[in-house]
Amino acid sequence: MPGWLADRMTRLGAVMSQAIVHHYGRDELLRRLAHPFWFQSFGAVMGMDWHSSGITTSVLGALKRGLAPLGGELGLHVCGGRGKHSRQTPHELLAIGDRVGLDGPGLARSSRLVAKVDSAALQDGYDLYLHGFIVADDGKWVVVQQGMNGENRQARRYHWLSEGLTSFVDRPHSAIEGKDEGEIVNLTDRRAAASRQGQLDLLQSLGPDGIAGEFGKLAACAERTAPPAVAGQLALPHLVLPAHHDVRPENVSVRRLRGNLAAAAERGPQDFADLLLVPGVGARTVRALAMVSEVMHGAPYRFSDPARFSMAHGGKDRHPFPVPLRVYDETIRVLKQAVQQARLGRDEELGAIKRLDDQARRLEARARGPGVEELIAAERPRLAGLWRPQRLRGRIDLLGARDSSRAIMIHEKTRHCARRLLRVQWRVPNSTPSA
Repeated sequence: MPGWLADRMTRLGAVMSQAIVHHYGRDELLRRLAHPFWFQSFGAVMGMDWHSSGITTSVLGALKRGLAPLGGELGLHVCGGRGKHSRQTPHELLAIGDRVGLDGPGLARSSRLVAKVDSAALQDGYDLYLHGFIVADDGKWVVVQQGMNGENRQARRYHWLSEGLTSFVDRPHSAIEGKDEGEIVNLTDRRAAASRQGQLDLLQSLGPDGIAGEFGKLAACAERTAPPAVAGQLALPHLVLPAHHDVRPENVSVRRLRGNLAAAAERGPQDFADLLLVPGVGARTVRALAMVSEVMHGAPYRFSDPARFSMAHGGKDRHPFPVPLRVYDETIRVLKQAVQQARLGRDEELGAIKRLDDQARRLEARARGPGVEELIAAERPRLAGLWRPQRLRGRIDLLGARDSSRAIMIHEKTRHCARRLLRVQWRVPNSTPSA
């Protein structure tokens, strides 16, 4: 993770968390972190690769850094991380328990048990390497952890939420993100209750040596036919991301994207009149704010296309386009100022940002404009004046090309398309067209 992006993700993640807590409370932020579609969209709007498993590490790291100085204000504490940092989670929870008056040993036990369930009770071929535990001052928590399959080099993410959790071994997950790869051993399934009880009975009646002997007898027998599956397992949110790196039209809900852009065009001049007078803040920043606003205020069903939110600040690997650093910095500054004003009882600026999301939902059915590919084609040349050159292996890196001469040479057709699209005014017809 480059330092220039990690620092910005830290600041944007912190101020967005402050805004969510201000509007909806701590519990709602925990619920959102437990939802895989929202979590992926949150990472995408912060400039991380929209489809990458690295979003989990980057988002948790950004929140751990960004929320640490805000622990007293928000009452939220982020523990754990990747590799050796994950093993420090119980110790961090004990320290937090002592500091704020929580049951530290109980939280540490929950952390160990969650990790053990997803590595032993749920045997799906993914080895855990990341464990993030976010706890509030009232003892409520959310866990986001991730495993890696060494053979196919793919990751699977597991979400837990303490709210409504009645058992650590009976349907405990709020969501699991990853591909369906066939049969696995899942002792947390509701249909595995008899198996879990049977294992306890065997341990009490036969003991370890007796179980080993019986297992040897079973291994010598012919393979038995598996019983038919029984319906009834509660469905979880199911997020599967593609292998390709670029953002394609099928990855984005164009209707929702046009709603975001139309809202920025209509509400911007009304709600940001003073803001737009500030040097460096313009329509492009308001467009980014429209997508940030949806991540802060949108309902869960709005996040089925996480790739759309990469249109706010691009992506680390320049997909769909390089990160526009000036726009990113202005987004952070506007949000930070709005949150600071709200803490003083003046909610006008934060309310204006929220209205971008309200307006987007109202306009998306009628908004018209170019498609995803055309928008990306227009954004890349536009960034020639916004992207700061980064030194990579001794070469100037512009617009995602490591050869500076290649970066500067933009195909004439692309330039013509960009000039045409930059003149497009986002507009909303007076009436809804017939189906």
